[in-house]
Amino acid sequence: MIFRTISQRKKTVKIILNLLTALVVIVCLFPFIWTIMTSLKMRVQTIDPSVWFFTPTLDNYRAVFQKRDLLFYIKNSAIIVFFTTLISIVLGTMAAYGFARFRFNRKEDLAFWILSLRMLPPMAVVIPFFLMGRFFYLLDKHIFLIIVYLSFNIPFTIWMMRGFIEDIPQEIEESAWVDGCSRFQGLMKIVFPLTMPGIVATAIFCVIQSWNEFALAFFLSSFNSRTVPTTVTFFLTVLGVIWGEMAAVGVVATIPILIFAIIVQKYLIRGLTFGAIK
Repeated sequence: MIFRTISQRKKTVKIILNLLTALVVIVCLFPFIWTIMTSLKMRVQTIDPSVWFFTPTLDNYRAVFQKRDLLFYIKNSAIIVFFTTLISIVLGTMAAYGFARFRFNRKEDLAFWILSLRMLPPMAVVIPFFLMGRFFYLLDKHIFLIIVYLSFNIPFTIWMMRGFIEDIPQEIEESAWVDGCSRFQGLMKIVFPLTMPGIVATAIFCVIQSWNEFALAFFLSSFNSRTVPTTVTFFLTVLGVIWGEMAAVGVVATIPILIFAIIVQKYLIRGLTFGAIK
């Protein structure tokens, strides 16, 4: 009788937890589902949020690709995100290796200073960046946004990768040195492969941060290097907000990140749990 009561309690708790989990999932997914629904409505229907049943249309998607030239802004975002992530991973991992393996004066103070660069809000640095870009004639160029994005992606990469590298026993590297590898060869052949899950996890966060960034891209570009997030301003008109086209851009902008995350999800899970079990 006692065991039956305990079993019933466990089943009840399990059902409650499943219901709570389902509720959290629905709450998290509802904004994206609503965005998809809005993107498939006609312009008149987007004004009335009570319209739940309607005939889907792709007019908003045709408009953003044909009239707004969305592919051009997707290309800009892809170029900037690719080079920003690549450079951040290479330089950030090298710097993280230095913090993880070498001892020098005021190491932790320097590490905290690097982290503090990530704490700066974009609006606090947009004016200095704008003045430097104008002085060097780099405004509205891809290279300038890449440099600007590196200023907050490299500190993030250093702090992420430092933890992953510190979880690797140094004895593994030392055994490679005994076999004739230099420190750089040990880094390339031992550390990089072992930290690949962490590198992928860090790269995903760098991609998301760079892809979604709005303030710096909006103020430091005008046309040639404008990214996808800045296109939301196109739909703010004197006649109101064009919700359907804005929602269509939101859906399209989400797809590349979802595809990238699905492709590397195996490495992402391993990276997020790397070092959790000793």
